[in-house]
Amino acid sequence: MHTSTRTDPSVNARLLSRGELSAVVWPARGMLVVSLRHRGVELLRRVADLEAAAAGGKTAGVALLHPWANRLSGLSYAAAGREVQLDPASALLHLDDNGLPIHGVPWSHLVWEVLEASPGRLAARLDWTSPELMAVFPFPHRLQLVLALGDGDLAFETTLTAGPEGPVPVTFGFHPYVGLAGLDRADWRLELPAMRRMVADSRGIPTGEERDFAGFSAQLGRAQFDDGFALSGDGASLGIAGAGRRITIELVRGFSNVQVFAPYGKDLVALEPMTAPTDALRSGRHLGRVEPGESFRAVFRIRVAASETPDSTTDRR
Repeated sequence: MHTSTRTDPSVNARLLSRGELSAVVWPARGMLVVSLRHRGVELLRRVADLEAAAAGGKTAGVALLHPWANRLSGLSYAAAGREVQLDPASALLHLDDNGLPIHGVPWSHLVWEVLEASPGRLAARLDWTSPELMAVFPFPHRLQLVLALGDGDLAFETTLTAGPEGPVPVTFGFHPYVGLAGLDRADWRLELPAMRRMVADSRGIPTGEERDFAGFSAQLGRAQFDDGFALSGDGASLGIAGAGRRITIELVRGFSNVQVFAPYGKDLVALEPMTAPTDALRSGRHLGRVEPGESFRAVFRIRVAASETPDSTTDRR
């Protein structure tokens, strides 16, 4: 699968490479990871037409979702002492089919300043102070994102530092689309740990009810997911395996929730780290915040390794 990085020089693409892994990142357009290759094989999905994704305000590759991950249940919210009314006509909002704001400000509108670049590491920052950004999320702060290639993994370290004006709610996340080349989606093995499933309404908004989820370790077959989960603590891992390769999302620190998106009939799975539940800005449930001048750090890794998948399947749903 090819990306359009070479056809649009304005994105100032950065290449990271170490060992059997390479990645391409667009700092000037959301620090979007538009390619992650293992032994030359592309692992990311929804990267074939990035310009169309940008024009439509849609996620692709590995996107940072900020200032909120997943949906809000309406066009207003009150958090950290501020009341906000969002403009549905704003270019800095993307609305889902129900007219709900989803995934914060689209990646194509976020221009990051590169602080450090080397073959295996890229660090950049984003100052959230412009009037346009403040209209969506009126909490001055700075984000720093460090991408680092290790031995078989790409690490994402995000630091949010609050400005002196007041506390900043923490609800960001990431949306990594991954897939396995050369193997039908039905034969991919999805591996999920025990978690708490967050019951949602027909719009995908949590109702407040949670149910035990025993985990899942089976070939996908015709199964599909679009579910939010609460984690019991740091250190959870989720992944897919097949065709001699395993792709694992390792949640190292700072991520309390995850959305699992595995639509039937599409060759992709999204295992989405989140620092708060869906709609936390409106519901206030498990909503964290950073006090003035202080920082919050969250880390996850995409680990890639050769793998022998078992012939038999065990379904632990």
